[in-house]
Amino acid sequence: MAKSILITGGARSGKSRIAEGWALDLGDAPIYIATGQPFDAEMEARIAAHQARRGPEWTTVQAPLDLVTALQKSDGQGPRLVDCLTLWLSNLMHHEMDWQQAAVALAEALATQHSPTIFVTNEVGLGIVPENALARAFRDAQGALNQRLAAAVDEVYLAVAGYPMKVKPNGS
Repeated sequence: MAKSILITGGARSGKSRIAEGWALDLGDAPIYIATGQPFDAEMEARIAAHQARRGPEWTTVQAPLDLVTALQKSDGQGPRLVDCLTLWLSNLMHHEMDWQQAAVALAEALATQHSPTIFVTNEVGLGIVPENALARAFRDAQGALNQRLAAAVDEVYLAVAGYPMKVKPNGS
């Protein structure tokens, strides 16, 4: 299995910027596996800002739902950055897909990968308990997904104010 890293943290904590730098350090021709979809002008602007920051050396693969296939097809082509698992989970839940099975399949797929992979996700359970059932279900699902992936990857980092803190050392 190739090196795999999970970076979690709050919104605007610097997760993506950290992950982008590490992916570039892991090899030439990095691949950005994007899970976000531009449903409105604000999201279009966010996606454009991410693309501009990354630069032309990146190849972008759109994978809003089928992340395992995107990893399989890009394996052997360079380091991959999956940004982000939170939007991927949101997409799965929106389409009423079995996110639990998708999480299991993603964790299992890591064992067959030859190229390094960095995952970005949000830590959504640090705030107050949401007031509605849908928000609570999403928070719970995100926590379960993060735990499953954290157990499957080599290293886990928590991003705080632009700095990564190692949570799971390599091989734990």
